[in-house]
Amino acid sequence: MAVATQTAPAQRESFAALLNESMGVANSLEGTVVKGRVISIENDAALIDVGLKSEGRVPLKEFAAGGQEPEIHVGDIVEVFLERMEDKNGEASLSREKARREEAWTQLEKSFQANERVTGRIFGRVKGGFTVDLDGAVAFLPGSQVDIRPVRDIGPLLGSDQPFQILKMDRSRGNIVVSRRAVLEESRAEQRSELVASLKEGQILTGVVKNITDYGAFVDLGGVDGLLHVTDIAWRRINHPSEALHIGQSVKVQVIRFNPETQRISLGMKQLEADPWEGVELKYPSGAKFKGRVTNITDYGAFVELEPGVEGLVHVSEMSWTKKNVHPGKIVSTSQEVEVMVLDVDPQKRRISLGLKQVMPNPWDAFIEEHPVGSTVEGEVRNITEFGLFIGLPGDIDGMVHLSDIDWSRSGEEAVHDYRKGQLVKVKVLDVDVEKERISLGIKQLEADPFEAGVASVKKGDVVTATISSIQEGGIEVALPDGMPGFIRKSELSRDRSEQRPDRFAVGERVDAKITTVDRATRRVSLSIKAREVDEEKRAMQEFGSAESGASLGDILGAAIRRRQGETDEKTDDKE
Repeated sequence: MAVATQTAPAQRESFAALLNESMGVANSLEGTVVKGRVISIENDAALIDVGLKSEGRVPLKEFAAGGQEPEIHVGDIVEVFLERMEDKNGEASLSREKARREEAWTQLEKSFQANERVTGRIFGRVKGGFTVDLDGAVAFLPGSQVDIRPVRDIGPLLGSDQPFQILKMDRSRGNIVVSRRAVLEESRAEQRSELVASLKEGQILTGVVKNITDYGAFVDLGGVDGLLHVTDIAWRRINHPSEALHIGQSVKVQVIRFNPETQRISLGMKQLEADPWEGVELKYPSGAKFKGRVTNITDYGAFVELEPGVEGLVHVSEMSWTKKNVHPGKIVSTSQEVEVMVLDVDPQKRRISLGLKQVMPNPWDAFIEEHPVGSTVEGEVRNITEFGLFIGLPGDIDGMVHLSDIDWSRSGEEAVHDYRKGQLVKVKVLDVDVEKERISLGIKQLEADPFEAGVASVKKGDVVTATISSIQEGGIEVALPDGMPGFIRKSELSRDRSEQRPDRFAVGERVDAKITTVDRATRRVSLSIKAREVDEEKRAMQEFGSAESGASLGDILGAAIRRRQGETDEKTDDKE
């Protein structure tokens, strides 16, 4: 009994020591990764035996990598993280996710220190970016670090292995930031060097539209960008590159120019197609009519596309027979289909001159057919200017009555006041110039020329009695017996220089003068009192003697005057 009494305390001490040792070992396992065996799968958790007095449960979702379905079966040996020996339920607190994370962190730290790439899978979207599974460790991928160019659709990248570069990691906070763009840029730099070394003009490449501006598009050729100018996208007119291209579009281009020093690359797409201007003279001969589409309207005309890449200009002067000084936009509209005539082709300058009015009847030709020169037509006064009247004529065209063709007897400046806008008048067609599109009209020509009638009754050398109608500084205006106007210059008012004064005459006074000139072109009759007096002196000398006969000039003139006075008295007596 004594032995037993002594043995029990010793056994208790031995058991306590063993228990403490066991507890110490177990406690030292907390916070570490241990191996365990899956003994059962219940609902959404796996029961795992890690060699402790109690098993632990791990949610099945922690065995699913990157959002995939968990692959775990009873009997599998797995590594888990022992958080606590016992939780509130008396079970070991285990975590598969933390185990994987610990293992991954250790490996990732090595890769980060060595500046090595790591492989991961994008499996979720968060604010500002995406989540990446790096073999158990979850990293943050900023949106700007997904690709070199903005990515609209991340779908194709989800769930697939992608290379990443670790930018930053903090194990204490559990933060890892990665970049896929850094990996692509590194590869891009290698491709760029290879591409630039082999690049040459005329080379055909495939690229992706990276950016679009007003003047063209930048195309990524795989490490290097080239400019595709708007004029080199297509042979047809393109107002903005976005009409033919969009960002992300794959295009085939040709290297037009390449500067190795600046590494500037000019690209072209239209150069890969046949030039539509080849043989354009044969396709579009002068005088031929074609249908086209209005592509652009300017102040000086409208561009018409005859075929993709071939445009011609309809100058504003060739748009309408009758609408002058009108903006082209009021005659045609963009995208309108029109019929045009080819006027001229210059393949060197790649220019085609077109006419719109030439496919329509010429109203000037139609007018002269219906109203030949000499015919009478009625029209409306459309405008009154300082040089005449514009008359609206059939065919929506205008003719002009010059001031000199308004009245026979009055000046145009005076006669034009008899007319007003909108007034209907009859006119005579004097001349039609189809090429210059001018029609000359006359109003006074509707009546006989009174000058011609008057000039038929007089001739040069006749002495007539005229009535003074106006006193001017340079002479006097007179009216002949038939009303025809005449003029006596100041120097022709008298033989005596002292009497050559217009102011010694009065309006209404009658004078005898000799007709010296009849000018049909200027419609003017010139007269001379001086010439009449000289003629009278000559006749007197012939009738009454000469200076050699002893008679003085005064005697001769006195006799001539008395004789003429006597003839006048006789005529008066006869009338009485």
